[in-house]
Amino acid sequence: MNQTSPAFSVRVPDGDVLPRKVCDRCGFIAYENPKIVVGSVVRHEGRVLLCRRAIEPRRGFWTIPAGYMELNETPEGGAMREAREEAGAAIAIERLLAVYSVPRISQVQLIFRARLAAQDVAPGIETLELRFFGADEIPRDELAFPSVHWALDHDREAEAGAPPVPFGNPAGAAGDRMPDGRMLPVGEF
Repeated sequence: MNQTSPAFSVRVPDGDVLPRKVCDRCGFIAYENPKIVVGSVVRHEGRVLLCRRAIEPRRGFWTIPAGYMELNETPEGGAMREAREEAGAAIAIERLLAVYSVPRISQVQLIFRARLAAQDVAPGIETLELRFFGADEIPRDELAFPSVHWALDHDREAEAGAPPVPFGNPAGAAGDRMPDGRMLPVGEF
């Protein structure tokens, strides 16, 4: 039996308007779609849970528990899994806080508000340390990504009584720069 590997070329398939990778033998179209990140701002006794990253990108910087959604899980289930993996935390999702777009790296981020459902927390393999911070204690200069800044700011607005509609990117923000103007490396999460 003569098996040959597929050969792909980039072209605009019939009925489409964008260039795609198309198999030259069978016509299969290899669509490339954005990655979905799920995470949560976890509150406990008026404080917010942050994890110091043990992995690149941005190793050593603080973030909320978040990461890529897996196949066959809901966004809420993914956010709960990420909190367990990164902080050993059992959480209760309260609501969708925000939907952020980071087109530079083809990400859509779904960030939830959550509360700690059990007292036990412990750093996971991707976390150097974790800590609960009061609003004025958050190490703003050590936050890993622009979307972490946004999520913490939006959570603070929600805590102050903002309507329960999801927030989005701040005006003019595409997720590629930190608040001080520094450009981020390509792999945000």
